[in-house]
Amino acid sequence: MKDALIIGAGVVGGLIARELTRQGLSVTILEKMPDVAMGATRANSAIVHAGFDAKEGSLKARLNVRGSEMMEKTAEELGVRYRRCGSLVVAFSEEEEETLRTLLSRGERNGVKGLKILSRAELLAMEPNIGDGVTAALYAPSGAIVCPYELCIAAVGCAMDNGAELHRNFEVTAIEKTTDGYRLTSSSGESVTGRLVINCAGAYSDEVAKMAGAGTFTVHPRKGEYLLLDRECGDTVGRTIFRCPSKMGKGILVTPTVDGNLLLGPTAEDIGDKEDTATNAAGLVAVRRLATEQVRGIDFRKIITSFSGLRSVGSTGDFIIDMPIPDFVNVAAIESPGLTSAPAIAEYVTELLEKAGWHFTPKEDFNPRRTPSHAFRDATIEEKNRMIATRPDYAHIVCRCETVSEGEIVDAIRRNPGAVDIDGVKRRTRATMGRCQGGFCTPYIAEILSRELGIPYEEVTKSGGASRLNVGRTK
Repeated sequence: MKDALIIGAGVVGGLIARELTRQGLSVTILEKMPDVAMGATRANSAIVHAGFDAKEGSLKARLNVRGSEMMEKTAEELGVRYRRCGSLVVAFSEEEEETLRTLLSRGERNGVKGLKILSRAELLAMEPNIGDGVTAALYAPSGAIVCPYELCIAAVGCAMDNGAELHRNFEVTAIEKTTDGYRLTSSSGESVTGRLVINCAGAYSDEVAKMAGAGTFTVHPRKGEYLLLDRECGDTVGRTIFRCPSKMGKGILVTPTVDGNLLLGPTAEDIGDKEDTATNAAGLVAVRRLATEQVRGIDFRKIITSFSGLRSVGSTGDFIIDMPIPDFVNVAAIESPGLTSAPAIAEYVTELLEKAGWHFTPKEDFNPRRTPSHAFRDATIEEKNRMIATRPDYAHIVCRCETVSEGEIVDAIRRNPGAVDIDGVKRRTRATMGRCQGGFCTPYIAEILSRELGIPYEEVTKSGGASRLNVGRTK
């Protein structure tokens, strides 16, 4: 029997697993998908929010500000790219300028440091491509960007490096209370037991809570659609440019990414299907139109892909982090600013458990650090030559757009939590994420997966399940 069973291997579940492993607990992470980071973590804005938007006194506000403070160190320990670029909320009218003053006041009460309202002239000096209709902006120097799935993979990997287990394709369908904990059963009939259950099931967290009799809240998905532009456009803006927020969220943003691309989006559409991540023409047209109002000179000819993600919107209007029954913790409705808050959520859950009577014996040899997945790419020529002398596969470039070597792909497959499909390699190395979107490198990545996993080439999938790339061999 494990000490803790964590349902959901997103960024929140991953960081909680890392923290509980640090505290000396035996941990098993249960993920219904073939890989980690495949829910809300896979597709979001990748913003580390400063904390001026969340309502003062809310759990969102508290954990947003604390998470923002923790994120730089967390990313550094895990070898994850982090960039404190700052953020701007732009106004287009006197009414919206009043909203900026409200956000400034709220942010100061939340404890956000360095907030300032800029005139148009000050704003143009900072961002020359700002839209013609923008009249003022709220500047938050503590705003930052990070890669959410890279953070999740590193967090889960760190937990596994320190003894945690990961069960993939484990969809929890039944939760049974036992004399000393809980038994969780999957759709395939497999079962695991643990003294403690932590529900980080994202859009399905309400259904998981219902199985255990641990909550009456509901969660519904809110779809957001994005456009991603080539790295040639990455310097169009230097900071994250928001619109004034509404009840549906923070609106369309224009932001650089830590990998040098330009990201536009998201839309906000409440839907009923928790699996619907399709994009549509109307949504993507709206992204283009609104982004153009905020920023001039966006080169839409350089769009390389579009995608959408789902946010888990709860019925309470705030994060739901509680222990409604003994040794069962809900971590639910973690919508924006959930990514920012994730390190603080892990800390908060640990504090919640201590208040409930859990006693920890911190792991003496816990290692909080991970070698960056981009170590080879970022190395100097001399360092690369030394690495190639030991591992010749680093000299074979497989993905030309992103300059990803065979050695990096092999590392992604072998290192916790190992990639098992094309998209898993993509999230760990950026192979197939460039201008050609995998048009050249996908067959070579499939060959490496086949060899490393010991499976036939035609059984390699894009993203698990029935997503096979090949139906058979012609010769």
